[in-house]
Amino acid sequence: MRIVAEIPYPQFKITIFHWNNRYLVKLESGSLEQTFKISEFDVSSEEEVRSLLDDGFLREALARFEEMSTSLSKALNRQC
Repeated sequence: MRIVAEIPYPQFKITIFHWNNRYLVKLESGSLEQTFKISEFDVSSEEEVRSLLDDGFLREALARFEEMSTSLSKALNRQC
């Protein structure tokens, strides 16, 4: 697996990997993680993968992290 890029973003870490004919876009926030797998045949270049990470995509990812955190907190509280 090869790291293609690490993209700075204030709310979470963004890493793009290339592996087995696909790009993996990994977003990390604390102990939470989102990974998107994109076939290299669906994009024309690494730059096109980067262009997918526009403001709308990143805002939705941030909202998803907030939902994930809430879900995890609720599940942990049910166990107590």
